[in-house]
Amino acid sequence: MGPSVPYLLGSADRHLKTVAYAKINLSLEVLGPRPDGYHQVITILQTVDLFDHISFKLDDQLDVHCSAAGLEGEDNLVWHAASLLQNTMGKTGLSGAKIQIHKGIPVSMGLGGGSSDAAATLVSLNRLWGLDKPHESLHEIARDLGVDVPFFLRGGTALGVERGDDIHWLKALGKRWLVLVCPEIFIENKTARLYGMLSPESYTDGSLTTSLAQSISRGECQSELLFNVFEQVALEIFPGLGEVMEDMNDAGAKFVHLSGSGPALFSLVESPREGQQIVNRLSKMGRISHLLRTTGASSVLTVKGLSN
Repeated sequence: MGPSVPYLLGSADRHLKTVAYAKINLSLEVLGPRPDGYHQVITILQTVDLFDHISFKLDDQLDVHCSAAGLEGEDNLVWHAASLLQNTMGKTGLSGAKIQIHKGIPVSMGLGGGSSDAAATLVSLNRLWGLDKPHESLHEIARDLGVDVPFFLRGGTALGVERGDDIHWLKALGKRWLVLVCPEIFIENKTARLYGMLSPESYTDGSLTTSLAQSISRGECQSELLFNVFEQVALEIFPGLGEVMEDMNDAGAKFVHLSGSGPALFSLVESPREGQQIVNRLSKMGRISHLLRTTGASSVLTVKGLSN
């Protein structure tokens, strides 16, 4: 498996293609509310090899198309990413792009698909438009787009603190396999509702995530250290989620966890063979699942060009 976002293919002049990877949260703790209306969090994010395909073609206007319904044009975070970057440009030359997104990451699952697409857009258009902006400049734009977007500028394994957008990259986790299930449960304003259901007793001191980060630094990832605060309330928000978790357990998945704000669920496995067995059992139960592996980080300047 190649590097995480960005991996650019195609002409370096007028046309680029890339993939934007999904993420899971290996740990997610909420320490308490912040004065700015957000929450203080500490989380470990990890990219996995489930991805969207995105193509960029130089043009005089900005145009965004997506294979998923309801995510065309200004309704897509990619449009806002391109627009913010566009605002930093001069008026000379072509300053637009035709952007086509083919979704492979299920929408609204806690997998960061929209944020990953936005980060891939910043990196890709930075090259396509010949801006040569440093990572620090892209990072500032990314923070304005969403708390997960800065992480996706490199992907891999990282610790997120403050709102979750202060990113510190960790030692690469290495190739780990996991089974992912994306229940078709869609809830409006799910993240706000989940936060609203947390009580002061839900807040922790970050020690669980810190212990997991130390485990990763030793080249390990102990499943018993994985944690997501929203699991305390997710079963009340997402109807049928408990049944999905039970089916995963019955299929042999251990330590089933919510990714981000859900409802996607994952379980680390020891080998692809074990993972495929779980996927097969879930299929017999009528559950669609994915056997995935983790991906490493990549520099925002790591690109590969091929002739068309």
